Amino acid sequence: MKIGYARVSLKSQSLDLQIDALKKYGCEKILLEKASGAQRDRPQLKEALSLCNDGGELVVWKLDRLARSTKQLIETVESLDKRNVTFVSLTEAIDTSGAMGNLIFHIFSSLAQFERDVIRERVNAGLQAARLRGRVGGRPRVMTEEKIQVATTLLEDGKMIVKDICKHIGVSVATFYSHFKGGRSMHGDQ
Repeated sequence: MKIGYARVSLKSQSLDLQIDALKKYGCEKILLEKASGAQRDRPQLKEALSLCNDGGELVVWKLDRLARSTKQLIETVESLDKRNVTFVSLTEAIDTSGAMGNLIFHIFSSLAQFERDVIRERVNAGLQAARLRGRVGGRPRVMTEEKIQVATTLLEDGKMIVKDICKHIGVSVATFYSHFKGGRSMHGDQ
């Protein structure tokens, strides 16, 4: 039996392209998932793997639909192989039913991991270069020095409760307490 597995990372993404390719290949059952590939607990993948019987096939549109790391990919394909289940990736034309398919699978999975590693290195190098030029990534701080000074003055004055101080300076209570440690008991107000 040919079992298809299709996955996208975001709920807003479409599975249509993958579904069409899996149907064209002849998959008798297709399981669909909208979850990150890095997420280990994927119920539809678990079901797809459990449906694969001796002599069957697990079919994906592309290698990265099955796993995000080479280790995870190889572990999954090896567990299929132990159960006499063939793994097929349509985009890369991989079919592990023979020695050549197994070799190609391992080469492609290594190249996919290499590509992710190179991207990670480039991103880290870019962030480091930006830091050296004085630029820091991330969101701008909500709690500015000015807001901290106003909040401190209002706290010391004691005429406003924390919730009202937060409204006055335009921050959430959680943000306020991340800068003024001590929790709600700090000044005895809610």
